[in-house]
Amino acid sequence: MDALSEALADTGLNLRLDRDTSNCSIARTLEIVGEKWTILILREVWYGSSRFSDFERVLGCPRNLLATRLRMLVEEGILATETYKEPGARSRPKYVITPKGTDLVPAVLGLLQWGDRYRADPEGPAMLTRHRGCGAQVHAQIHCTEGHPVQADDVESIPGPGFRMKQAQ
Repeated sequence: MDALSEALADTGLNLRLDRDTSNCSIARTLEIVGEKWTILILREVWYGSSRFSDFERVLGCPRNLLATRLRMLVEEGILATETYKEPGARSRPKYVITPKGTDLVPAVLGLLQWGDRYRADPEGPAMLTRHRGCGAQVHAQIHCTEGHPVQADDVESIPGPGFRMKQAQ
């Protein structure tokens, strides 16, 4: 037992159950990308879509909801807009992924990998992910900062610099 756990044990508080979760990074991330259409927009960006009409056509998402989600992804810096103009048409925005958006690839790839394993059609996955360089299948993995592959059972969660306990009621 570490010093923090020992100190809390004396107060009757439980490190796991009585912590303040208002600054949880998972919850804060889900506020941005935790809605179905948002993840599906990101999927389509990685598959090559960039125009509102492309997203609308592939996703079947209501226009107002699609516009709201795209605007939020731009405001959050996950997507950026660039202007394009087809001959004889007015200028329009296209959506491109930013480095911040690219950092979400492992999370979405992890969802895809889980879905391919547990929710794919009997015939198999609808899309395959391959490494352009060699053609091998791509999959999400957990590694520590030393580069070691880590299994889920080997991950421990400990208080970080932003950790705090709930305030007494």
